[in-house]
Amino acid sequence: MKIDDVRALTQDQLADELLKLKKEQFNLRFQAATGQIEKTHRVNEVRKDIARIKTVLRSKTAA
Repeated sequence: MKIDDVRALTQDQLADELLKLKKEQFNLRFQAATGQIEKTHRVNEVRKDIARIKTVLRSKTAA
């Protein structure tokens, strides 16, 4: 997810997207622990997307 896409979303949409990504991160960690993960790079992508969303949420609440 690009930063421009994240900035275009409202706070409610960002919160929903954050929840979705956290669930995906949990599932990916579970798959990695059991050795069933196929796309290992997705773990890092999800982690970075979560950080992007948290950063934008924080800047929107501060403004």
